[in-house]
Amino acid sequence: MKNTENIQKSIKILIVDDHPIVRQGLTQLIENEPGLEVCSQAEDAPQAMSILKKIQPDIIIVDILLKDSSGMELIKDIKIRYPDIPILALSMHDESLYAERALRAGAKGYLMKSEATETVIDAIRKILDGHIYLSNNMSSRIVSKMVGLGKSSNHGSDMDQLSDRELEVFELLGNGFSTRRIAQRLHLSIKTIETYRAHIKEKLNLTDATELMQYAIRFSNSQISE
Repeated sequence: MKNTENIQKSIKILIVDDHPIVRQGLTQLIENEPGLEVCSQAEDAPQAMSILKKIQPDIIIVDILLKDSSGMELIKDIKIRYPDIPILALSMHDESLYAERALRAGAKGYLMKSEATETVIDAIRKILDGHIYLSNNMSSRIVSKMVGLGKSSNHGSDMDQLSDRELEVFELLGNGFSTRRIAQRLHLSIKTIETYRAHIKEKLNLTDATELMQYAIRFSNSQISE
């Protein structure tokens, strides 16, 4: 039993990540902090939505790239169905590419996995206090962009032209997924994925499928090296 001095209700946290080791690490980190507890875990979007029908956490941590589902789309779905539950987006990818997209989707903060062990508690508490959580570097970039002083990211403004779903398809192409596998992973038709590919080529000024694949692979490799 908890001491009477700790009688106040603990903050309940739902973790959504398709890597068991990540979930375990975050759980251990969070539950070592007084007043915080992980009430449940999910490995994909359907499981997360099923859990949310049964329990209402105080905050949700969502990996934006999930196996067989889209973390970004999950964030959007949660904000529609449970608008009062704040979300912290988590990703292995550079914040310059995804942080703004995550905030637009409905997240209240963005944290890179490489920094999670050091700052996840700070991020959780800041969001629960009603604030937005971003790294100091990303906050400065966004402010600079708002006042027209921002420099383009490492990938220029090209990626900004892509929708969230187009970017997801583009990344999967760079990771070696065929059109059929992408369709299966995203639960979309092959024709829909082909349409996304056509839009990506047009927006990135690429001439054919070969150039698209080469660009996607270079982009994927650059993300791994960062």
